[in-house]
Amino acid sequence: MDIQPIAKTDRNLGGLDYFILWAGVAISLAEIWAGGFLAPMGFALGFAAILLGHVIGNTVMGLGGIMGSDYGIMSMVSVRPAFGIRGSNLAAVLNIVQLIGWASIMLIIGGQAGAMLGKSVGGLLAENRFWIVLIGAGTLVWALFTGSSIWKLLQKAAMIALTVVIVTMTWVSWREYGSGMLSAAPTRQMPFMIGLDLVIAMPISWLPLVADYARFARKTAPAFWNTWWGYFIVSCWMYLLGLMATLVTGASDPGGLILKTMGQFGLAIPALVMVVFSTITSDFPDVYSATCSMLNISGRIGAKTLMWMAGVLSILVALVFPMDQYENFLLFIGAMFVPLFGVVLSDYFIVRRRRIEPRQLYLPGGIYWYTGGFNITALAAWAAGFATFQLIAVKQYAVGSSIPSMLVSGLIYILFTKKPAAPSDG
Repeated sequence: MDIQPIAKTDRNLGGLDYFILWAGVAISLAEIWAGGFLAPMGFALGFAAILLGHVIGNTVMGLGGIMGSDYGIMSMVSVRPAFGIRGSNLAAVLNIVQLIGWASIMLIIGGQAGAMLGKSVGGLLAENRFWIVLIGAGTLVWALFTGSSIWKLLQKAAMIALTVVIVTMTWVSWREYGSGMLSAAPTRQMPFMIGLDLVIAMPISWLPLVADYARFARKTAPAFWNTWWGYFIVSCWMYLLGLMATLVTGASDPGGLILKTMGQFGLAIPALVMVVFSTITSDFPDVYSATCSMLNISGRIGAKTLMWMAGVLSILVALVFPMDQYENFLLFIGAMFVPLFGVVLSDYFIVRRRRIEPRQLYLPGGIYWYTGGFNITALAAWAAGFATFQLIAVKQYAVGSSIPSMLVSGLIYILFTKKPAAPSDG
């Protein structure tokens, strides 16, 4: 594992692999929890926000993956043509922060759910910290084998098991809460565009790492569409479960509520399978890609050592992270990465028309060095997009922050960027 491009002859993932990967990522208690945030919108508007938010967010996420599959490059390396070789390190640092944060949040949610299900047994099985460490260790092992034959086999096996479990969860949820979700009245109101932002933030949170996996694709189109559909179908499903449970019960932790209900139906073991393996399959990409971002900054430390560091750090943070900041964390991700990738995607698809010079991506003083390694135009456009996001959020304008901030950063970048010369070395 290094930051050099993966040769086409060494790429070994097909469309089904990507569908399984991103469907597995979407099977997450964190996604059920996020769906609960939409309850103030009511069912009809909440469901509309789920669908539209995922259409927008998934499309942007998938476009970020195209950059990886076209040239076999990591996500943070794909930032270099727009921001400069050193400029990409700014994105990498932020990406490490958000990935460790995400990994920790998922471990906390998994730990709470595991402890709840283990309460009847008592002892270590009823301790949040035991489950955080156990699931965190499993996540690290899963990440260490990413892309290998055994990893592909484990992904498929886990996905089959989790599909059975989430079908069971859906049946239990519908039986308990389905009849009341359409008539449930929200206790407070949430503007549609604010709810839309909360949905868009979830697939956008994967945008800074999707190319880390797309770079293994044999072909770009199957990777894009199977990433899109795999995540779209299952993430919408998870959000809907959270929305339904919270609307009917007012629960602050809809995922935990559903698992508890499964336990009452004598389904504690399937519920525990959901807790452990859904957390691992949705968490290991954070650990793996945090390592990729660390390598973008410096290659002096080996990849496995960095991965161990990322995995252990996520466990340590999970032991102290305040979960009441989860919603703010989602908005932070949007504020930083939506305008950043507004610049990156505008640069790649509009300015460069999907043509870059791969060898120059690693060459100090080359065409992607700009001014001391930084592209000032990209940084300014990013800052403008970030300011737009914050202004709309602070003023609470009912237009949402994600789409305007991405448009502002992308348009400013396009307007003030000269068309580059045609690539010479493809």
